[in-house]
Amino acid sequence: MSYNQQTPPPYYGGGNNYNGYHASQAEVVQTTSSVMKRVYFKMFLGLLVTAFISLFCANSMSFMSFVATNSWFYWGLFIAELALVFVLSARVMKMSSAAATLMFFAFAALNGMTLAPIFLVYTMTSIAKTFFICAGTFGAMSVYGYFTTQDLTKWGNFLFYALIGLIIASVVNIFTKSSTLDWIISIAGVLIFVGLTAWDTQKIKQMALVTPSSYVGHLATIGALTLYLDFINLFLYLLRFFGSQRD
Repeated sequence: MSYNQQTPPPYYGGGNNYNGYHASQAEVVQTTSSVMKRVYFKMFLGLLVTAFISLFCANSMSFMSFVATNSWFYWGLFIAELALVFVLSARVMKMSSAAATLMFFAFAALNGMTLAPIFLVYTMTSIAKTFFICAGTFGAMSVYGYFTTQDLTKWGNFLFYALIGLIIASVVNIFTKSSTLDWIISIAGVLIFVGLTAWDTQKIKQMALVTPSSYVGHLATIGALTLYLDFINLFLYLLRFFGSQRD
């Protein structure tokens, strides 16, 4: 699942001027770096929550049996995830930082439950291999998005519309079950989320430059959610190529 058009925090002025105080370049760099560290750390914790919950559920025969015999529960988890993403994206600035963080980790836990079946479909070795490939690719593109001086806005807008097309094609292929279309969707998915990783990183960095200190916690949460979604989706599409199914 994907949602990358997050609601930005309210801006107070532009450039490096905060309520009449002109910050030096060194202070701006230090502040931005501090915010981005919080974003990455919270995203990392979210991934850990997802991994542990997913492994626990995959090793629980009672849970997997319940999911297998009650499809409504799996769809309920998916709908709950969508609801959390939309509520968090729309109302993050109207709730406390602690509440936003709690909602993010609740989403990560729910996502761990929905991802549990992949441990029954793919071997642990191929999942681990795909994870490291994904981490390397994600890291490289996030670094590029952070340090590049090129404006990625046009690139990002194109990728967002491509993402909508990808979702539509995926829904259509549920009914057509075309192996060719599935292959095209997999390739497009990898390319789209590789690009979105760079764009979202640059977007979060730009918001960090103009976000008041009282909203930094909110930005760290919404930024972590955005990059978390990029990472998870990239991992799932890469798994189609590098995942080895169990016998």
